[in-house]
Amino acid sequence: MSLEVSTVSAPSQSQKASLSSLLASRNGKRPREHVSAVELQEAAIQLLNSNQNLSDLLLEVGQQSPKFGKFSLYWDAGEKDAPDRCLVQKTGTSFLLSELQRQSEELGVPVGVLSVRVVLDRVLEITTPAEKDEDHTLLSPVQRTQLCVLLQSTRELLSAGTFSPRLLWQEYWKTQPRLEVVYHLHAENILALEDLLESDDRVRIWLVKQLQALCGLAHAQEEEEEGEVRQKILSAIMCALVRAGFEEAQVTASASRKFSQRCHSVLDDMLSWLLDSVNPSQGPLEQGKAAAEAWVRVFEVSLSHASVLGEALRRFCTRSLTHILTHCPRLKVSDAIAMQSNWTFAKTNPLLTSLFCKLCVLFSVEELLSHLQQVLESHEVNWQHVLCCLSTLLVYHSDAQHCLKEMLSRLLSTAFEAYDLESMITAFLLARQGALEGPTVFPSYSDWFKLAFGGASGYHGNSKKSLVFLLKFLSDLVPFDPPQYLKVHILHPPYVPAKHRSLLQEYVSLAKTRLADLKVSVEEMGLYEDVSGAAETVQPQHQAQQDVEKAVSLFESTGKISAMVMEASIFRRPYFLSRFLPALLTPRVLPVKADARMNFIEALRRADKIPAAVYSSYTESCQSETQRQQSGVEGPVEGSEALLAVLRAQLQELRRLLSSGAKQGDVSAQLARVSDTLSEVSPEPLEEKEVGHAAVQLHTGAPSSSELHTKGHSLGAAHVLGLAALLVQLHAAGPQCPMVLPPSSSSCSSSSSSSSSSSESCRPLPVSEALSAVLPTHTADHMNFSLRFCVAAVSYGLCSSPPQEQQPVPSSLYKKLLYLVPRLVPEARVEPERGAGRGAGRGQEEGVSAGAGEDAEEQWHRLTDPNITLTKSVLELWRCESFCSLRKLPEYLLSFPEWLSLELRVQRSQDALSDPQRLEYEQWVCEQLYLPSAVEEGGCGADMRRACTAILEAIMDTSASAQPWQQGPEATAPHTDTCLPDVLCRLQEMVCELQMTERLQSAGEADARFLFDVVARRCFKAPDSQSLSSTLSLQQTLHAWNRVVLALPAVCLIPVRSEGARKTLDCQPLMEHVNQYQRKACSPAGLLPYHLTAHFLRGIVGASVCCERPAAAINRAVSEMNQHCPLLLASVGRWWAGLCPVLASQWSRLSDGDALPERLQLLVHCHSWARRWVRGDTGGAAVPSAPPLLLAACLRQQWSSRPDASQGTGAEKLAQLQQQQHRPVLVFLLFFCITDLLNAYLSPQGAESVMQAQKQCCEILPLLVDSADWLQLFHSQTAEQGQYLSATNMSTEENNRLMPLAFYSLVPCLDAAVLNWAVRAPGFLYTAAVSYCKLLQLFLDGQTPPPQPEVSPQQVDVSQVLSKAQQTLLKIITLSPSGCLTHKQRSELGALCGALDPEVAATLTMQLSPPDLGPAFSQELDFL
Repeated sequence: MSLEVSTVSAPSQSQKASLSSLLASRNGKRPREHVSAVELQEAAIQLLNSNQNLSDLLLEVGQQSPKFGKFSLYWDAGEKDAPDRCLVQKTGTSFLLSELQRQSEELGVPVGVLSVRVVLDRVLEITTPAEKDEDHTLLSPVQRTQLCVLLQSTRELLSAGTFSPRLLWQEYWKTQPRLEVVYHLHAENILALEDLLESDDRVRIWLVKQLQALCGLAHAQEEEEEGEVRQKILSAIMCALVRAGFEEAQVTASASRKFSQRCHSVLDDMLSWLLDSVNPSQGPLEQGKAAAEAWVRVFEVSLSHASVLGEALRRFCTRSLTHILTHCPRLKVSDAIAMQSNWTFAKTNPLLTSLFCKLCVLFSVEELLSHLQQVLESHEVNWQHVLCCLSTLLVYHSDAQHCLKEMLSRLLSTAFEAYDLESMITAFLLARQGALEGPTVFPSYSDWFKLAFGGASGYHGNSKKSLVFLLKFLSDLVPFDPPQYLKVHILHPPYVPAKHRSLLQEYVSLAKTRLADLKVSVEEMGLYEDVSGAAETVQPQHQAQQDVEKAVSLFESTGKISAMVMEASIFRRPYFLSRFLPALLTPRVLPVKADARMNFIEALRRADKIPAAVYSSYTESCQSETQRQQSGVEGPVEGSEALLAVLRAQLQELRRLLSSGAKQGDVSAQLARVSDTLSEVSPEPLEEKEVGHAAVQLHTGAPSSSELHTKGHSLGAAHVLGLAALLVQLHAAGPQCPMVLPPSSSSCSSSSSSSSSSSESCRPLPVSEALSAVLPTHTADHMNFSLRFCVAAVSYGLCSSPPQEQQPVPSSLYKKLLYLVPRLVPEARVEPERGAGRGAGRGQEEGVSAGAGEDAEEQWHRLTDPNITLTKSVLELWRCESFCSLRKLPEYLLSFPEWLSLELRVQRSQDALSDPQRLEYEQWVCEQLYLPSAVEEGGCGADMRRACTAILEAIMDTSASAQPWQQGPEATAPHTDTCLPDVLCRLQEMVCELQMTERLQSAGEADARFLFDVVARRCFKAPDSQSLSSTLSLQQTLHAWNRVVLALPAVCLIPVRSEGARKTLDCQPLMEHVNQYQRKACSPAGLLPYHLTAHFLRGIVGASVCCERPAAAINRAVSEMNQHCPLLLASVGRWWAGLCPVLASQWSRLSDGDALPERLQLLVHCHSWARRWVRGDTGGAAVPSAPPLLLAACLRQQWSSRPDASQGTGAEKLAQLQQQQHRPVLVFLLFFCITDLLNAYLSPQGAESVMQAQKQCCEILPLLVDSADWLQLFHSQTAEQGQYLSATNMSTEENNRLMPLAFYSLVPCLDAAVLNWAVRAPGFLYTAAVSYCKLLQLFLDGQTPPPQPEVSPQQVDVSQVLSKAQQTLLKIITLSPSGCLTHKQRSELGALCGALDPEVAATLTMQLSPPDLGPAFSQELDFL
């Protein structure tokens, strides 16, 4: 055919001609009416089959689609050509399908496989990046157009059923797939993104990396078209993931759930990447910021609202918000408290706030806060994100403030109802975060705190428990709270009833201590200071000026004095007088017509808020200012005579105020004026002036006296001399200066020798003595400054005072010089051969008077000559006759106890002496200075016992002081960094020397009673020995004594006495000490600590070698314990497992390997028997012949050490003891169990420990109810107790008082049969009735253990025991026979019960009264 020839030759002319152009050319050459459509189609197919490339054919067919921009020009003919378009489209698709079928037949592969291979090859060819293209994430515009054409043809194949999308993805996944290609496959409905994620879990990881890479392409210089394409891809994928993962139309099969989880995982990973990018700690670059912005944009709800259901969007936003709030919860609550001020809205990354806004747009504020609370209650949260989210809500939603207040109210109600700390801390953090955003967004923290806790109707006002909960919570926050919140809590404290003010004071003291550590002064806080933490810190003087301006403004607008000003004039008087008034009363030229400031000042004066002297000075200064300006003088001249005259006048006024005893406010105001004048007169730096000012302000109670310690070492010689001269002049003024209290107990430390005289030495002192007391001596820097100051002051005092002056310098200053000079200058420890010194003769007094003038000149030369070193000045002063003559005066003597007090306060880590130097110095002081000196000179009179006693007293004084280093100027050294170890070593040396000397001199005798006498003097029984303060004082004293004694050789506690020709151990002092003092302070009751028990026993064994028969001495000592010290014997039995190897080793060393003494061997047998008995492996072994108390102690120790000790004692085993007639062992074992029960009541261990102790007692009690032995445990210390008197003697007084509580904790637990058997025992009813009366009296006196639910919610309520006690006693009375009480007992019980419980008294009378047989018979009963 001619058609075939022409059609074959056509392609050879132009290989790039399109199918449409070919067909068009044929239409022009051959009329359509001569050839049918079928013939034309067949001819075209033959033409294409002759030479055609399938890949090119795919593009040819795809170009027929009018949807691609530049290819639509072929179809611009209009709608009338639509049938032709469809025809051509179908023809092209037919061509493509025909060719695919032909080649599949040739290759022998399915059409679908071939089509996938052809499409994939074409895709890879199109999307292969050029070598110069560094970024392979996005396609070029040309590549994008070709790919769209290709995918259109692919979609035609898919419609014809000859293409497999899954096979395409499988093959494409093997290459390096590109995200934009996947997007276009998804957009053309060829391959859904959901199918890709469902195919392989690795796709999820790939997708996350591709999305991050795509976001990373964002930069500021990118083209607009490229940015639109990238954002379109991100949004489409985001919508697909949200729709697939959050729409509820999915089936609930496990596979679908797994697929949804993959979608969630992709979104979560991207969100985590975004949050890490905006983390301020990462410090993101601009590129990283742009990448994060790209992903934040996809959260726009408007972009996805059309393709995703609204509910799915809400679920997605909820999950995303939860993920943000819980992302990387690394910060603790304490970190959030400290760093919260850095997380305000203004300081938050804008991307994070934008993200919050986009996620929260679908929800109301109530829903968001409810979800926030739910997340806080159920997850570990990222506090930074939580608080930033809250700030965003408050800033963008006007109604968020009201909703947050309601949420805080709910949280606080929940916190105080359930005492929930989680709700409490959440409420405080959220309230503080709101306050950080400013008053326009949320009330200030002080307003919120006052509203929540400032009144009796606050959340904490319903009970003491709620108050304790609040104060405990605030106390726990103190180490982490920023200063501004601590100030709020101090200045606006929570409401506390008057009877509980002590609890609030404890918190206030703790908070002030913390502020002092942070170097923040509460007193310097302004009246209107912003405590939100967002504002910058303002200097105190500037803050005072701002307060004045604010107060004047409020007065001008309201006509009334601000309440803050009135409160400050009463409760914050130091700030009001020293800061506010000076700022308000700044001299100025007064206007003719009174302005707001003048009216405000006048209102304060009428309200008596401005002292008269201050107001008078203000008016005078204003007049002077007016005259100065009228005279044309521009300003004051430094150093002018006028200013000096003003300063003289102000100082004279200050002297008048001090001598007349003026009010503290007037003195403070005058000092403020003097300070202001000095700032213009003196050229000194500010720091140096502040030091002098601090010293002068000491008598007014100013808190800045510590500046003398921190800044004193920086003062020059002239300044030190000036301060020293001021001190000496104040001392010379004498009676003209008022007596003042020292700022702390530091004065006591240098002037008191024992605790008995400490209160006496803390009396009011002259100003000079109080100033001398604040000089620190506990570090090297402080010692050097104090030495300089003391040398200057003493030298100035000696050269300036007349010869007849007896007290030229303060005694405390002189004593500190006596302490410092030998310590810091070793040359001064050598007494001079000539001149006055310790023990100098009285004949030198004349020489002192005669040479006074020469001494004065020499001293003044030493003070003013800059070429003389400090050491030389010290030595010359030390050897000066006038200086040495003062030592003969009693008030100038530095006694041994005073030296010890100063030495014990030295901080070892910052001492001026090294360890060897300190050892040498202290040995010189003890052995050469004080030991040989007479008692009148402050020494020990060569009495070693007196020296040891003084050291022991000083150590106990230091230990017993509450916080000796936190009371005043020497408030830095803790207990663990003192010279206590060094002084203790001196005591050890002296005690050992004393023991050796006495035993050598007395043929083996040694008496260490002085160690026990120290405790006896300090623990002298007070009138109210049952008071809590007396008990705590006793425990504190014994704790200090025990610590010292444990460091001494144990053998020194046991004296050795002579009885004829033989030596014996005198254990009486030790046993009396244990019975009188250690017994009262045992914790737990009835048991000495192991280390103390071991020390006492090692002392007995060690001292026994002084006797001819050491083993017999030990046996005798242990036997005496059983008779006179049951507590020590019981403690030995309980601790024997640990004591045995220690004592056996010691005895072996002392006796060359002899067997243990008999009594110690008996202890071994008792423990072995008890161990076998508890295990049930008695084997018929007899009970050792030992004291019942010891056997019971061993049994108790073995039972308590079992792993199943809580299961009880084993009644079947104990019954064997009853059969073997060892009832006393059971009674003492019952006593130990009762002691455990009372200890459980007294300690906050909860109901479990009480129930366990009750169970153990109730297992033993049925074995004893048929006799009256066990009842003796509940009697007072009377002869009726017999052998069980030792039980009372080894328990604490509190436990003895609580024995009635133990009785009625056990008897109600007995079953009816046992109780019926118990009432038949002699004296049971009498014991029950007396115990009930004592128990009732304990409740009335408030001496029962109080419940402590805040420590343990399951603490047993002791009041329930009382309610059961009456019922039990009434039941006992009804079960008791009528003759079980004597007439005397009945009368006694009638009197007791009649006063306390008439119902019990009436029941006793009705049930147990015998028939009236006449007075004669009653007398006979009384006789019987």
